[in-house]
Amino acid sequence: MPLVSMRQLLDEATKGNYGVGAFNVNNMEQIQAILEAARKTKSPVIIQASRGARKYTNDRFLYHLMLAASEVYPEIPVALHQDHGNSPATCKSAIAMGFTSVMMDGSLMDDGKTPASFDYNVRVTREVVEVAHDKGVTVEGELGCLGGIEDGHGAGVDALSHLTDPEQAVEFVERTGIDALAVAIGTSHGAYKFSRKPDGAVLVMDRILEIHRRLPQVHLVMHGSSSVPQELQDIVNAYGGKLKQTWGVPIEEIQLGIRHGVRKINVDTDNRLAITGAIRKFFAEQPEEFDPRGYLTPARTAMEQVVASRMVSFGQAGHAGDYEPLPLAVMARRYAEEHVRV
Repeated sequence: MPLVSMRQLLDEATKGNYGVGAFNVNNMEQIQAILEAARKTKSPVIIQASRGARKYTNDRFLYHLMLAASEVYPEIPVALHQDHGNSPATCKSAIAMGFTSVMMDGSLMDDGKTPASFDYNVRVTREVVEVAHDKGVTVEGELGCLGGIEDGHGAGVDALSHLTDPEQAVEFVERTGIDALAVAIGTSHGAYKFSRKPDGAVLVMDRILEIHRRLPQVHLVMHGSSSVPQELQDIVNAYGGKLKQTWGVPIEEIQLGIRHGVRKINVDTDNRLAITGAIRKFFAEQPEEFDPRGYLTPARTAMEQVVASRMVSFGQAGHAGDYEPLPLAVMARRYAEEHVRV
């Protein structure tokens, strides 16, 4: 099965009222872990790469790894997504390489750090939409800013001071024509999201409910949505790690979001913790080993288990065979028809 449009995955998720996990990758083992979890749970899936991942892996390696994945797992609908594109140029390069979805994060300037104005965000996001939709490629935009910094991306701001404004969200969607809207509700990039189990004072789920009420047809996206399970932290620390105590986004809060329009859920930290914990454990128990296959195999398995669990929790399990994936050329014609009607 060829790589498919993220828009189609999210449209189908809306019909079934479930969410689709978007999992970040940097190497072959992570891609294999995600696809194996998708096969075992019969799930459609979004695989995404940040700018840092594209630099680390190299675009051509990454793209051909994804082609291999589509050959080995032909029954799984997979969208390849550019995570946090910092400029139209970044998004255009992803489209040229074969990504089927891009995020234009115009909430920050192109340095990926400085909060941008609303008008700047609209302008650069609209520019990407015009190019992407002509190719049948999906576009995600962001309004408001997340806290934290990951892969060099992020303003490091207080997450609660840059929440998405529901009224402004309506204007943003209308002026840009995006397919999906990433909302800021108090979450952060990285492991250190909350210093205590989050409640409504720090994780503002009501903002999602209000945006969904105003934009019921728009696919919403939750970034920074790893749950950072205690057991994964404990494994890392039991074998020499020094993670500070932290809390992530509870699964039940993500499920609340899914019931109110969230269709894409970004998960990265949970998988990093699973991999790191498995590798630390392997070396602690077998310090004489040095074969990369020895420690990468349990690392891959640990990540696979986390991904499969999230797929079940998000409701996407069992939906891989619900529909026939549409070629990007068909999606491009649909976008053109929508533009004519508008």
